[in-house]
Amino acid sequence: MREIGLVVFPDVSVMSFGTVAAFELANALSGKETYRLRLISEAGGPIKASAGLVIETERFPAEPLDTLIVAGGLGVAQPTRGLIGYLQRMSGRTRRVASICTGAFVLAEAGLLDGRRATTHWFHARELQSRYPKIKVDDDRIFITDGSIWTSAGMTAGLDLVLALIEADLGADAAKALARKLVVYHRRAGGQSQFSALLELEPKSDRIQTALDYAKRNLHTPLSVEMLAEAAHLSPRQFSRAFRAETGQSPAKAVEKLRVEVAREMMEQSQHPIEVVARQTGFADPDRMRRAFLRTFGQPPQVLRRNARAAEM
Repeated sequence: MREIGLVVFPDVSVMSFGTVAAFELANALSGKETYRLRLISEAGGPIKASAGLVIETERFPAEPLDTLIVAGGLGVAQPTRGLIGYLQRMSGRTRRVASICTGAFVLAEAGLLDGRRATTHWFHARELQSRYPKIKVDDDRIFITDGSIWTSAGMTAGLDLVLALIEADLGADAAKALARKLVVYHRRAGGQSQFSALLELEPKSDRIQTALDYAKRNLHTPLSVEMLAEAAHLSPRQFSRAFRAETGQSPAKAVEKLRVEVAREMMEQSQHPIEVVARQTGFADPDRMRRAFLRTFGQPPQVLRRNARAAEM
C-alpha cells in the first residue's frame, strides 16, 4: 500500500481535493487499498479551506510517506517555517514530491525546485520565476516531471498530474479506466499547453461560437469567410463585422490560432511527420505551418516536439 500525504494549510483551494477522488477511485477499481490518502498539516486538526469548507487533518507524520502532494491556494500562500522544514526533511526520504497550482511556491521556498524545470498556474508563473530565479519556469505546461519532483498548472491540471502519478504506479490501462470513471480525458499530456484558442477568443454570441466550433471540426479543409458565415447563418459581411466585434480579430487570424493549437498538440503527442500534421490541420504546406508556429510560439514545430519529448523523460 502506498501512503499519499496531501499537505494542506489555511485557505487551501477546494479544487485540490479532486485528488482525493482520484486515489479513492483507484482503490475501488483495483479492488484493494492500493493507496491510503492522509490529509496532513503542520499542527493537525481542522483547517479552513476556501469556500468555507473545514477539513480535518492529522499532524505531519514523523515517518516518510510514499508521495507528498502540496495543495494549491487561490493565491500565493506564505508557508510557515514548520511546513518548509517538514518538506526539506522529507524530500530525500519520500519517493515523490508534487505540487498542485500555487503549491509550487511552497516547494520553491523549501529549495526543492532549485535547478529544476517546474510549472504553476500561468497567472502566477512570472512571479514564481521572479522570486526564485534558480528555477526554470515553464508557464505553458499542464504538468512537469523533473526527477522525483512533479509540479502542475492550476485548477483541474492537478487531476492530470495525479492521473500521471497513478499511471506510473499501476500502468496505462489502470489510469485509462480511472479517467473514464472520472469522466475526464485520458489524460492531457504534461507537455500540453495550458491555453485554449477557443477560450481565448471568448465569443459572446451563439452564432459566432457555432462558427468557431464548425471551424475546429473542419480544420483539415479550406475555411473561407463564406463557409463560416454560412455556419453562423449570417451574411459574410455581417459575420466578419460581428466576429471582429466579439473576438477582436479577423476570422482568418482566429482560424490560424485554431490550426496552430491542434497542430502543436499533434506534434507533441504523435509521431506523424510534419507534412502529415500540416495537411491534417489545413496548412497548405509545412513551410506555412512553420511560419505560423514562429508567429505564435516563437519556435518551429520540430523544437516544440523535441521539448515535449524531453519533458516526458
